[in-house]
Amino acid sequence: MAFLKNKKILIFGIKNYFSIAWGIAVAMHKQKAKLAFAYHDVRSKKKIEYLAKQVRSEIILKCDLNSDNSIKKLFKNLHKIWGNFDGIVHSIAYVPQVQLNKNYVKIINRKDFLNAHELNSFSLVAIVKEAEIFLNDKSVILTLSYIGAIKYVPYYNIMGIAKASLEANVRYLSVSMGKKNIRVNAISSGPVKTVSAYRIKNFHKTIKKNKNNSPLRANVTTQEIGNVAAFLCSDLSSGITGQIIYVDNGNNIL
Repeated sequence: MAFLKNKKILIFGIKNYFSIAWGIAVAMHKQKAKLAFAYHDVRSKKKIEYLAKQVRSEIILKCDLNSDNSIKKLFKNLHKIWGNFDGIVHSIAYVPQVQLNKNYVKIINRKDFLNAHELNSFSLVAIVKEAEIFLNDKSVILTLSYIGAIKYVPYYNIMGIAKASLEANVRYLSVSMGKKNIRVNAISSGPVKTVSAYRIKNFHKTIKKNKNNSPLRANVTTQEIGNVAAFLCSDLSSGITGQIIYVDNGNNIL
């Protein structure tokens, strides 16, 4: 059953083959979705172009998530290609390296705090504001979070605070967009070996602990996260909005 057939979905946040966003793209492609990708700079564009070919997409558009004008331009350009579309995947996670490897109070500063919230949380709002007029009825917006939003995770620091803001955004956006029959949800995934994750000090210990202690005694894969993302962006999940769905082999209950 191709439950995303004819659905057009834009994906933010692919960095390479190991990205959660790429796992989502592959899962959605298997369900016959039509995909488009946003990139930030020339270096990331080349990587995404290579991957996009594997899911039969040639739509790769530039976007600076710190610029409202850039976001507006992205959706105008996408509309010229697709017309209205059906979904957005927001898989964004970035802070300066120094914020992920020491005591939180000693390293946090106003600039990094504000920038972390702007890129990791407000960017979702900025995207929705500009995309709203181009989204079809029953469209879906999906973002990615992590357990550090609600529990202490060593060295996750400001990312945990920003992800908490992101999860609150999901709830408020779901009410605003629900009036237009558009759903907003988040996946809180277990730890995955991505480029971003390995910037966190002692991340290898987190991976090992999760595997040994989670109810299923395994780490979640990008394929498993992608399968849930595909479901959440389909009409099969039409009764789900404003939710944080845990895809972490049960680790969140411990």
